[in-house]
Amino acid sequence: MQDEEYYRSIGFMCGLELHQRLAVPRKLFCDCPTNIIPASGRSTASITRRQRAIAGELGTVDVSAGFEAQRGRAFIYNVAEGRSCLVEIDEEPPHRINAEAMGTVLAFAKALSMRIVDEIQPMRKGVVDGSDPSAFQRTAMVAFDGHIIVDGNRVDIPSIFLEEESCRAEATHGREITYNVEMLGVPLVEIDTSPYIRTPKEAKDIALYIGTMMRISGMVQRGIGSVRQDVNVSIRGGARVEIKGLQEIEYLDAYIDTEVKRQQELLKIRDELVARKASVGKATDLTSALKGTKVGLISSHAGKGGKALGFRLAGFSGMLGREVAPRRRLGTEISDYAKSAGVGGLIHSDEDLKGYGFSDGDIDRISKKLSLKDGDSFIIIAGGAESSRKAAGFAIERAKYALVGVPPETRGVIGDGTGTTRFLRPLPGGSRMYPETDARPIAVTKKMLSDAESSAPDIKAEEQKLVGQLKDRSLAWRVMLSPRLQTYTSIVQSAKDPTFVAHVLLQKLTELRRAGFSVDGIGDGRLTELFEAYDNGKITKQAVDEILKVLSKRDQDVSSVIEQNKLERISGIPLKELVDEARKKTDNKDQIKKEIMSKHRLNVDGSELNSYLV
Repeated sequence: MQDEEYYRSIGFMCGLELHQRLAVPRKLFCDCPTNIIPASGRSTASITRRQRAIAGELGTVDVSAGFEAQRGRAFIYNVAEGRSCLVEIDEEPPHRINAEAMGTVLAFAKALSMRIVDEIQPMRKGVVDGSDPSAFQRTAMVAFDGHIIVDGNRVDIPSIFLEEESCRAEATHGREITYNVEMLGVPLVEIDTSPYIRTPKEAKDIALYIGTMMRISGMVQRGIGSVRQDVNVSIRGGARVEIKGLQEIEYLDAYIDTEVKRQQELLKIRDELVARKASVGKATDLTSALKGTKVGLISSHAGKGGKALGFRLAGFSGMLGREVAPRRRLGTEISDYAKSAGVGGLIHSDEDLKGYGFSDGDIDRISKKLSLKDGDSFIIIAGGAESSRKAAGFAIERAKYALVGVPPETRGVIGDGTGTTRFLRPLPGGSRMYPETDARPIAVTKKMLSDAESSAPDIKAEEQKLVGQLKDRSLAWRVMLSPRLQTYTSIVQSAKDPTFVAHVLLQKLTELRRAGFSVDGIGDGRLTELFEAYDNGKITKQAVDEILKVLSKRDQDVSSVIEQNKLERISGIPLKELVDEARKKTDNKDQIKKEIMSKHRLNVDGSELNSYLV
């Protein structure tokens, strides 16, 4: 990655929205539980809803809402009795706001040196992706105008919100998306930074700092999906792009840097297309022209009343195949828009057309129908009559934007570690927030402020405590920034070797994860059992690796793993007997040690063995 001066020179702007579920027993506006468990086979009801875009209070339709309405999708919500209620499906007004969740967010606001509002007013924020049956999310601004100091630099925190978690998507079939409602309404904190983060690395450091502040409080949930970051990125000449759903901070800087490069490539494409005087044509029906084609994507729809539509891209030759991000090309960007209408994708002329099954005759008829000339490209979309028409419209609008530069979009992450993202929907406007008339405002009392002050997490105090335990400031800071901080804190209350605990949680689990072991599924209880076994002299340090590998594959108590895999430590008299037996063959201490360790590497502690070789 580049240095700060480089990002300044390209007009880099970046801001974060950090979301974290709160560890409270009840949801934000009802009494349903928040300890989410898999709901497979437990749904007791299912409802289906569709969304329609309407003008807001200012008389305009939000661009993202309008786009979603055109997609014509149906949203199916599975509801489980005892895990959700009428509040979640918008058939009953919200109950009184969760006071414990409110207190947690007030404590965070104090830790971030924020100005807390006098009266908290719940609001409705429009949601267009179907993740809420009501098409809005309840949210409340709690405080504003805060800041933190990260690596000596001030970072402004303009706002903090208490809001509801959304539904969890379970399946997608064509234009139908199935959601599970259990998670809906779980209290969530959102912390926003200013857009003046200077580099991708700084963004990552800020996210780690704020995440640490929340974790040391002990007032947030842990585990996969409990935390996510949304990132807003732009460069000079580009556009603000929101990347949603980043769950692994490890890759945060990579996603930001990849988005910077994507916008730079789109601007280069724009400049070249403008220089070529490129243009985008209208959709043309190619169904009859391609009658009898052997291209499966087209023939499979043509026989069912579907359509094949195409449009000319004058001066676009070679541009649709231009890479804009890892494994993403301009053609892929346009295809994402077409897929939003429910088609499987599109075919463009920069691809291997013969590989699709196009004959020379097919290509000649397409050329004539679209009036193609040298230097032109074309795109073909096939599907149902209505879906292909919508898809062509979306694709044409995206292709036209190639002549403008970078479209303002909301994009989702592709979890391959490369920082690649995909189009989700146009960036929403700023008028999707309006008052929640069914929920009372909350007056902030002196007692609430006093309680928040006393329970505000203190990163400096936590760092000093860890330094005292680990005798190493650098290691202490790594532990504090780690998602395993609370696990470490729990284990070291009785552990004899905090440094070994930190090594296993920070380094060993990471090594095993990279080697393909599912260590993230190992619960804190099993890790506690593991370190207790080590402290009690039942296992060696070397055996810890093997036990973790077994636990990553199946959940069972550590004592059973030790017994079944013959990992019990050989110590004391049994170890001395091994040494005495080896001495019958040789007096060479190094040879004795080598022989014993080759047979009992996982069962013998090297330092104890050395004590018998003196």
